[in-house]
Amino acid sequence: MARKATKTKTKKAKAARKGKAAGRGMMVLVATRKGAWFFRGDAARRSWRADGPHFLGHTISHLVLDPRDGRTLLAAAHTGHLGPTMYRSTDFGKTWSEAKRPPAFPKAADGEKGRVVQHTFWLTPGHASEAGVWYAGTSPHGLFRSEDGGNSWEPLSGLNDNPQYRAWMGGPQDGTPDGPKLHSIIVDPRDARHLYLGMSSGGVHESRDGGRTWTPLVDGLEVVEGFDAKNLAVHDPHCVRLCPSNPDRLYQQNHCGIYRLDRPATRWVRIGKSMPKRVGDIGFPMVVHPRNHDVAWVFPMDGSTVWPRTSPGGVPGVYTTKNGGSSWQRRASGLPQTAAWWTVKRQAMTADAQDPVGLYFGTTSGELWSSRDEGERWTCLARHLPEIYALEAAELG
Repeated sequence: MARKATKTKTKKAKAARKGKAAGRGMMVLVATRKGAWFFRGDAARRSWRADGPHFLGHTISHLVLDPRDGRTLLAAAHTGHLGPTMYRSTDFGKTWSEAKRPPAFPKAADGEKGRVVQHTFWLTPGHASEAGVWYAGTSPHGLFRSEDGGNSWEPLSGLNDNPQYRAWMGGPQDGTPDGPKLHSIIVDPRDARHLYLGMSSGGVHESRDGGRTWTPLVDGLEVVEGFDAKNLAVHDPHCVRLCPSNPDRLYQQNHCGIYRLDRPATRWVRIGKSMPKRVGDIGFPMVVHPRNHDVAWVFPMDGSTVWPRTSPGGVPGVYTTKNGGSSWQRRASGLPQTAAWWTVKRQAMTADAQDPVGLYFGTTSGELWSSRDEGERWTCLARHLPEIYALEAAELG
């Protein structure tokens, strides 16, 4: 009887979880070159409706919902004439307020060359235990922290003013074609003081004291032929992700391949060599499974010769690994089979936490694609949006 009662209780618990999940909807936050959109989906992720544009004409680099309160939205915005700023909303975009003090470098002393934030590129909510804390990465390289929900921001001088870093950070036109980026800001879910970040260019770095000091984490990473891998300035991580189910595992999509790192090791292992040779392992986004650290997805692009930054051969496809990178499989059902000359930027691919996991990516030609079954089949949710810069998936209560 006890065994039967236990089974009955387990079934009821599963049914309760299913019932709870069935009442929730999804929202995909879409940041583009000309504004922002919300796509709201039902609990089954079958029916979607668009809300937008918000900030039409603004370049929105990143749009993030705070998972700690489920209502605070931050939008990193800039325009060519008005410069960079930050907007906040606590009512899902019905109203917005501009940040009192957006990320900005301190004014330089007389006679010294100062740095100016061109735009905020990346937003990351702080640790679950630190309500209101956010981190921001900028172009040119800068790391900033807010303790009041994104209304005011302070520079983290442990990185920004470190002479070792300043020597090779460069100016706003150095590094990547559209300016250097500080990105992939990661907070270890077990320790609020343990941080990772990536710099394009500049490598991957780790702090264990809340950003006061930093250590490069580039061993094993390859660089463009002819350059010295000992020079941090030539390392170009495109996207770094930490596995929620195993925070000791990180994946990276790099300018020179796909890598994995299992801590406490400090040497990255190139796992992209097992990708099909005709496709290669060059791309920008990286997505990891929320509950299985062996599962990840990438979106390869043509990285040959002058870097066309298009789908290889004009035939896009998502590739997944289910064994930590030992092998990869193409998942392209529903995607164009010819003449699709677009790609996906480093922030423009994301996953939700449903079961099965939903995947989403946005293209440089303004298409929004989704899969409800971990990439097995794809559906286009929207066409003709502006160039998509970033996506985030959020569960609505």
